Amino acid sequence: MIPASARTPAIDIARGFAVMGILTMNIIAFALPEAAYGNPRAWGGTSVADIVAWAVSFVLFDGKMRGLFSMLFGASMLIVMDRAEMTGGDGRKAQAARATVLFLIGIAHYLLLWWGDILALYAVVGMIAMLCAGKQPIELVKLAFLAFAVHFVIVMIPAIAAHHGHYAASHPGATHASITHYSALLEGLSAPGSPSIAEEVTRMRGSFAGIAGYKLEHIVGWALGGFQYLMLDTFGFMLLGMAMLKGGFLTGGWPAQQYWQTARHCFLIGLPPMIGLAIWAIASGFDTVTTFGAVFAWSFPFRIPLTVGWAALILWIAVRYSASAGLARIGAVGRLALSNYLGTSLLMTALFYGWGLGLFGMVGRAELYAVVGAVWALMLLWSPLWLRAFHFGPVEWVWRSVAQRRMLPMRRTAEAA
Repeated sequence: MIPASARTPAIDIARGFAVMGILTMNIIAFALPEAAYGNPRAWGGTSVADIVAWAVSFVLFDGKMRGLFSMLFGASMLIVMDRAEMTGGDGRKAQAARATVLFLIGIAHYLLLWWGDILALYAVVGMIAMLCAGKQPIELVKLAFLAFAVHFVIVMIPAIAAHHGHYAASHPGATHASITHYSALLEGLSAPGSPSIAEEVTRMRGSFAGIAGYKLEHIVGWALGGFQYLMLDTFGFMLLGMAMLKGGFLTGGWPAQQYWQTARHCFLIGLPPMIGLAIWAIASGFDTVTTFGAVFAWSFPFRIPLTVGWAALILWIAVRYSASAGLARIGAVGRLALSNYLGTSLLMTALFYGWGLGLFGMVGRAELYAVVGAVWALMLLWSPLWLRAFHFGPVEWVWRSVAQRRMLPMRRTAEAA
């Protein structure tokens, strides 16, 4: 067992911010049809408050919190491997065992709770990223941006196809076949009012068995889609996290002013084009093709500097206000990140799915952020209380114990406390 003193507080704080921040986007996927994640016209309301909520989340949080989470996962993976080797073990074998258990946890999460699981993806991509652990920071950065470039090409393909389909269907010489193709493409993008949205709402307000059965039936497509559209994105951010750990960035070892300057530069690079894309989507009346392209493809290059900017800003806060009681609470949330992530899924599905309170699709987009605030308060309350008595979160304890094939001590002794 790694003693508490061996932890890196800056990483715990950053992970706490990430697991709280990722809920700002996940709440939409928990409570509304999948199409509403990117397009408020699909579901969730188009009042001024709803549009502002969409714009703020799109510009500041969409993809950035997941990217931050991925960077921290890559850094944590290196830490796990280093600690195993420092105690005479095999770092890669230790990480492979952890990844195997995490993959199983992720599959259970997908089937039993929520379709948006990222743990199984992290487990598989982490095994690939692990092969790069010995590379120098500059090599890791180069590989990361190569992965980003290929990912951008992949996500551009459906966005460009959507625009070509729109032109073909609206052109005076359009054939019946091109119109049919465009209609099918819009359906695939979950056009507002489409039967696919109505079917999803009915299913999510239904029974646990119906929801789980549907996910089991579509598990192969879910996995392939996730790897196709998220694997290289995730891989790139994991490599960036590994490089940042080796360079001392993620450990809080840089001067506060350097973190601040990095954050400022990254936000100056990423914010203006993201705001422009948001305005473009709003001005189009949230046209399905325009909004899909803005959210799914054209925003990706600007997510990279904004993700790094968020990391720098959080670490500036961690260094500048290291003695803050509030930061200590956020660090506790980060230490229990896996339990908080899965616990949030349990709470949200119980609130919105048919086997619980059945509120799926019944709460507006803007109002959902009151739920986010309540969940944040709960995380900040229970996490430090739990760590007063226990070494690990409940899920972290299961994960580590199974991976190490031994029962780890969970409760703190009076001396350790």
